[in-house]
Amino acid sequence: MKENNITILTTRPLARTTMEMATDAGVTIDTATLIETHSTIDHDIAEEVRKYATEEIAVVFTSMNAVEAIMDVLEVDGINPEWTIYSMGGTTQQLIKSYFVESELVATATNSTELAETIIENEEQEVVFFCGNQRMNELPGMLQQNDIVLNEIIVYETVELPVKITTPYNGILFFSPSAVRSFFAVNNLPAETVLFAIGKTTAEAIKKVTNNTLIIGDFPNKEQLAEKAVGYFLSK
Repeated sequence: MKENNITILTTRPLARTTMEMATDAGVTIDTATLIETHSTIDHDIAEEVRKYATEEIAVVFTSMNAVEAIMDVLEVDGINPEWTIYSMGGTTQQLIKSYFVESELVATATNSTELAETIIENEEQEVVFFCGNQRMNELPGMLQQNDIVLNEIIVYETVELPVKITTPYNGILFFSPSAVRSFFAVNNLPAETVLFAIGKTTAEAIKKVTNNTLIIGDFPNKEQLAEKAVGYFLSK
């Protein structure tokens, strides 16, 4: 194992293989959990989800947490809907492919704006948007401005868990605006710390609170962002 004295903080757990890759490269990755998500699906929402599962509708997912919440409802009854699905890429896309085998994943995107543009271009008249309580406004706003009927169903909530970080890090990985808010609620950063954002929306949240060097991932996948960060420091 190499020793480069490079330390990175990830604000979401990474796969064992990614952690081992970093260790083999002489890079230390620590984990800090700054948010938690919980399903908010009660009896009434579950019945609404089951009803939609019997219909051939257009559905939108921008979060893996929303996909998991819906899967938890439908798996109980062995229901696999025939939906037209629009989704973010990365883990969200992978989860959809693994479960919604009877549905058609017609489009993926790296951010909500791109996803909304595709929905508009495909001339969808109505969509169901399964989301969290802190979802961003870009996608709903664009769809409504184009007279697309939006049925928004909140299926999970995000709880911020601020943690004071006392160890200096060369880089920090952020995967959501809520994690950014949670971190900066109780932390300040040295100017030399490099920040990595999984996508445009998270990057915009970072820009609001710091001028530190910011690098945006090429694809909405947490393992790829970690690999990008390791590669960035090893190339220095």
